[in-house]
Amino acid sequence: MDFLRWLIDEHFILFMGCIFILCFILIMIPLANLDKKRKKWEEKVRKSNINEIDKMPGKVFEDYLKLIFKSRGYKVHTTKTSGDFGADLILTTGSRKIVVQVKRYKNKVGLQAVQEVVSSREYYHANECWVITNNYFTAPAEKLAAVNRVNLINREELIDWITDEKRKVE
Repeated sequence: MDFLRWLIDEHFILFMGCIFILCFILIMIPLANLDKKRKKWEEKVRKSNINEIDKMPGKVFEDYLKLIFKSRGYKVHTTKTSGDFGADLILTTGSRKIVVQVKRYKNKVGLQAVQEVVSSREYYHANECWVITNNYFTAPAEKLAAVNRVNLINREELIDWITDEKRKVE
């Protein structure tokens, strides 16, 4: 009887040890992948020089985006600084005409940018309208953009664009 109890206890301990190891592995693999993704993202951010963009004056940021759009095959027109009716850049390619509101902000971009670019779409007879920022958008801005078919390009997408452009050059 003691032998049987010993055998059951030994197998139970072995079984529990295997369960613990399996759980440990199942938890650590995703965590290791998250760490790899985080490191990859950090490398991408470093290469993008987004921190330099965060320091640029708004007009310089517009000019920077103008170069990116030209390299992507768009014809780019810059509107006048004041009285632009809500558009900073006008992009054309083929039959597409896109008005772009550019916001280099320290905080999230709100409703006003979306409202301005929507009005500029009608004024400039554009097919599309975009708001591009080095930051992110507020939830109300995202809701209004969805209703009005406004393409919002936030910090993460901008970083992707920048790193794509740098790859073209390298």
